[in-house]
Amino acid sequence: MNFKTLLVSLNNEAETERLMPVAIMLARQFDAHLIGLYALQNMEIYASVSMQLTGAALAQLRESQEAQAERVKAVFEKHTAAEDFVAEWRQIETSVAATGEQVAEQARCVDLVIMSQIDADTDSPALASAQRRVIEHSGRPVLVIPRVGNIAAIGKRTLIGWSGTGESARAAHDAIPFMQQGDESRIFWVTGANVSAEGALKESGHDLARSLDRHGIKTIVSHRPKSQIAIGDELLNEAADTGADLIVTGAFGHSRLYDFVIGATTSHLLAHMTSPVLFSR
Repeated sequence: MNFKTLLVSLNNEAETERLMPVAIMLARQFDAHLIGLYALQNMEIYASVSMQLTGAALAQLRESQEAQAERVKAVFEKHTAAEDFVAEWRQIETSVAATGEQVAEQARCVDLVIMSQIDADTDSPALASAQRRVIEHSGRPVLVIPRVGNIAAIGKRTLIGWSGTGESARAAHDAIPFMQQGDESRIFWVTGANVSAEGALKESGHDLARSLDRHGIKTIVSHRPKSQIAIGDELLNEAADTGADLIVTGAFGHSRLYDFVIGATTSHLLAHMTSPVLFSR
């Protein structure tokens, strides 16, 4: 089991400079084919706006988009020029509203998608919407890289956020290639007041550990009682306490079990991550 095709989604030059060392590290690690994807967004012009824009202005907007695409491509090629693995550049044309679905379509035939954490202060809300669309609808695991911090390794110490749901089960199994090459994997959940639910989590958590052991992955099983802080913060705290360099969790689910993988927790992790997070749905 391995990641043999990686897709890195790129939006601008600064983000590309940040993501490419990580994408290259993973392509080397898994001897994978690396695809760099840029979505050139066509302008959506409404009647009230088109009255104010001349043909020359529209052409200038188009030229600006194409120039940025070329700059991003140049950064991608600069980073991959000396590599032995195959590096493929893809550029698609889409509208702002359809970007997430178009990227998701490109992602469905790869093994792993790599994206950057969105900066709510500087990035367009459309980028956050597109990222959610990819996580929800691509059918592939999405590795989101934090905006800050040095990423020297991913998966040496993996933390699985376990909730006993289909989403968390998919995430745990999607992360097997990382864990097979790692040093430590931990299955973690948060306990609550519901005794029967806690018993089910404990049973399924240990069952998952036995399943991973058959893949050659030795795991630690741990939990902590629910406190007043958000589930997302419980997971981030556990990652910090154990030195995890990868968090693995289900995304945007609908389980009521300890409120673990509902959209609020996923959104919290996307906003506050301090290490890479692998999301699966």
